[in-house]
Amino acid sequence: MKRILVYLLAALVLSLQSCVDNKEQEVTLSAPDIYKISNLKASSFTADWTSVVNAQSYELNLATDENFSNLVAPYESVVTKDDFYTFEELANGQTFYLRVKAQLKEKTSTFSNSKSVTTLEADGVEPDTPLKDVATTFRVGMATIVNRLNGTHDEIYRREYNQISAEWEMKMNIMYPEQGRYDFTLADQLVEYAQNNGMEVHGHALIWHAATPSWVENFEGTDEEFSDMVEDYIKTTVTRYKGKVVSWDVVNEAIDDAGGNYRNTVFLERMGENYIQKCFEWAREADPDCLLFYNDYNLCWDKTKLNGVISKIVDNFQTNNVPLDGVGFQMHISYNGPSKSAIAENTKMITDKGLLMHFSELDVKINPDNDLTSSTEEREFAQKDKVREVVEVYNAIPESSKFALTIWGLKDNESWIPSVQGHDDWPLLYDKDFVIKKAHTGFLEGLQE
Repeated sequence: MKRILVYLLAALVLSLQSCVDNKEQEVTLSAPDIYKISNLKASSFTADWTSVVNAQSYELNLATDENFSNLVAPYESVVTKDDFYTFEELANGQTFYLRVKAQLKEKTSTFSNSKSVTTLEADGVEPDTPLKDVATTFRVGMATIVNRLNGTHDEIYRREYNQISAEWEMKMNIMYPEQGRYDFTLADQLVEYAQNNGMEVHGHALIWHAATPSWVENFEGTDEEFSDMVEDYIKTTVTRYKGKVVSWDVVNEAIDDAGGNYRNTVFLERMGENYIQKCFEWAREADPDCLLFYNDYNLCWDKTKLNGVISKIVDNFQTNNVPLDGVGFQMHISYNGPSKSAIAENTKMITDKGLLMHFSELDVKINPDNDLTSSTEEREFAQKDKVREVVEVYNAIPESSKFALTIWGLKDNESWIPSVQGHDDWPLLYDKDFVIKKAHTGFLEGLQE
């Protein structure tokens, strides 16, 4: 009897072990996600990643290249049971690439996203190499206003950039303030400055709902008279700068954020859904040689909005032979997102259409969550990495699709961002004292491939 019980217990143990083994074989491991780099110093940093259900351990690789062909000793293959790890005794001022995968006995997940990290340099002076001298396959633009076309601004503009955009002085509320009265005073000054200094002008922006004069919003005539007024405005403006302005954002931000539908504006209400098409056609009639762009925000990461732009504007225009030369991605982004891969993927959706791509309003917030009271070296390095990623993406697109990469403001204390988000940020390539920041170096590094 005892022998039978022993056999039964042994059989039960084997059965349970078999169930465990079978269950382990059925388990799948998802890839971790590296979501934070912290404690960044000259020779060390800490990486955190998401915990993976059923994972017993994690394997990490550290390399000096994105392909992980140049692994860094002794971090060729590190195994840890934690969901964070601190790398130490690293080279100063070096860019590293990190990836991690989950493990369960013999099973492993795929590797995580690759995360780039640049260690600090204790006392480094950022190089002052002019951006336009290195960006030989596309224009480097700067947004400005007339009262900054002098002094140190002027010196830096002429040294660094070969294209300028009016931050606000070439919009309808400035150029057409009253019915029947145009005022091109400021726009003329900006165009003259560009011509005197061998720069191109990108016109921004003919139609934008947020820069519409009150008399247009409350237009008292018929819908037909409203359309005639808009036609006169576009043709008058574009004709005035024919041969002087190489490109225009004809319509700005006409697609909403909710579902990629037409934004409800006075132009949509008075002219119907084909108002965008009409504006582009009128601009082309006024200047057959200038480049015509549609421009909008969040397109580098928001697939829904981008699909709305593609279906309602890009595909619609190309099917119906409506003039459209390119699309502008505004590139108001943050140090921690969107990812390089997301930007590249969305950019390709435009370049695959055979259109020019304009990264039109680049700035990179380092304080989007208002967790800083002053800029930190760690965030400045993260900002540098993000700028480098953006430039790498742009530099890698087909040359036939390259137009310009425009930075939206020269120095931090002139950015539009703090006043809009209600707290401090330092999103540009120069600080308030005109000192070159690490973000500027990130731009240069992005052009090295």
